[in-house]
Amino acid sequence: MASTQQKTMFDPNGPAGIHSGIFGLPYNVSQAELILIPVPWDVTVSYATGAAKGPAAILEASRQVDLFLADIPQAWNNAICMLPLPEELRKRSKKARKYAEAYIHLLTEQPEQAETEKAKQMLAFVNAECASMNDWVFNQAKKIIQAGKMVALIGGDHSTPLGLMKALADKHTYSVLHIDAHADLRIAYENFTYSHASIMYNALQLKNLKNLVQVGIRDWCQQEQDIVDQSKGRIIMFTDEQLKNQQYEGKTWSQQCDEIIANLGEKVYISFDIDGLDPKLCPNTGTPVPGGLEFHEALLLIKKVVQSGRELVGFDVVEVAPGKDEWDANVASRLIYQLANQMFINSKKAKPAAKKKAGKK
Repeated sequence: MASTQQKTMFDPNGPAGIHSGIFGLPYNVSQAELILIPVPWDVTVSYATGAAKGPAAILEASRQVDLFLADIPQAWNNAICMLPLPEELRKRSKKARKYAEAYIHLLTEQPEQAETEKAKQMLAFVNAECASMNDWVFNQAKKIIQAGKMVALIGGDHSTPLGLMKALADKHTYSVLHIDAHADLRIAYENFTYSHASIMYNALQLKNLKNLVQVGIRDWCQQEQDIVDQSKGRIIMFTDEQLKNQQYEGKTWSQQCDEIIANLGEKVYISFDIDGLDPKLCPNTGTPVPGGLEFHEALLLIKKVVQSGRELVGFDVVEVAPGKDEWDANVASRLIYQLANQMFINSKKAKPAAKKKAGKK
């Protein structure tokens, strides 16, 4: 935990140093209570690339975020830091993406060539690299959890948090609140086992993942609908059209949030694809879709999850692809700051009080 002296010396009203930590906060890994894992990876994206640049852009944009939160006094005292950007992982992503693009080209434009030995070798390489990335995330998350700290992830594409979900499932049984334009329930989309479009299908293979509650979905395929229908209630989907139509008939977003939250267990992981928001808030994300949540609609849902007494055990924010104006990273950094501080609220209550040592008074 960060020292009292360090918290006293930090000026939350001053400008962030160019080499300061995320949000300009002064905490390092040993002092932090919540550690963010950056994963610069976008190997299997099926439309536009750029999410691998997300963590670095978010770090830079975060230093412009004002730290005052009206509902969390002295939020800057919550010790948050981000691990150093893993340059080697970024390089591996760039190399694997070239193989993935070549394979996708064959699959979509010369499908007869996708069965050649060369194509199979390209596919095998991409799948192996993605599996290695998942292992890296799992090991990073496991170390953080074993150190008694909270953990979250900054992507990268939506394939990146699987290792974190797996590490958390070794400790918790939890529900996933999934905010996204897409269902991400495809089985090995484009033959990539760990496709960004397959993250929720892969996550559902985790035994301690209680259920999946999806919000804002507005682009999905028949295969994904079949998986929802056959899930026996383990997957609950609140589509964007369904939510909007109810609002047109007079139901409030606050009421809808309560209905969504009623499906969650006592422990919750939030997986937030930035394209779950209206595209005006994330115009450079890889696969934007008309519709979606406004920023404060998303924020109300997150806050009401915490206000319900549920514990946030982790979160991810993914598919942030920075543009020339850094707008996407600007929005994402503010979303992450809110999520991070909300995570502290019930997690502190969940920690058992320290036992006093027996001895003479």
